[in-house]
Amino acid sequence: MSGKVIAITGGFGILGEAAVRLAKRQGWTVVAIDRAEKPRETYPDGVDQRGGVDLTDAKATADLFNAIVEKHGRLDALLNIAGGFRWETLEDGSIESWDFLYNINVKTAATACKMALPYLKAAPSGRIVNVGAAGAVKAGMGMGAYAASKAGVMRLTEALAEELKSTAVTVNAVLPSIIDTPQNRQDMPDTDPDIWVKPDDLAAVMLFLASDDARAITGALLPVTGKV
Repeated sequence: MSGKVIAITGGFGILGEAAVRLAKRQGWTVVAIDRAEKPRETYPDGVDQRGGVDLTDAKATADLFNAIVEKHGRLDALLNIAGGFRWETLEDGSIESWDFLYNINVKTAATACKMALPYLKAAPSGRIVNVGAAGAVKAGMGMGAYAASKAGVMRLTEALAEELKSTAVTVNAVLPSIIDTPQNRQDMPDTDPDIWVKPDDLAAVMLFLASDDARAITGALLPVTGKV
């Protein structure tokens, strides 16, 4: 992996940090991008941290990837982990939640993909890995806005994979179920978290899809659902 550069959006979050740590162990040069200004105090050293980034802002995102390539000389992979979740029924929830989740899940991924694309196409084997959701395959109660936004990420993945078939860039997505995070443990205290997807395990699948060994896979929506 010598010399390869990977950008990870949502890089300061639980899954993002897991992906950052694994990418570093695998020898990637890692750029962590996040809307938050700073990561947690436990964050690993040796990471190019790009905080305070609004990935819905096209110009700011274009400037960001230009700066990354100016510093590191190349960009080989993009993991789009930035996103969010809300559980709301349509009757009792807010219509604004639909805009919020579209922006934070779909628009961030689309903007990052578009602005990173010239650099990924210039790489010997560019990789894009997005995060969809198993819950977007068939939405449950209260999951309408979230599932719709993650379905958008999944359709983006498929369409962009087709668009790039004549290039060396592959585009795939993972579809996790519930991820074992402190927030999910707090929100669902009566559920056994051992059946959930561990962040490290999901990160490992994403890093495989970002590797040279996954060159034959593009347009895939890969369920990563633990034992749920």
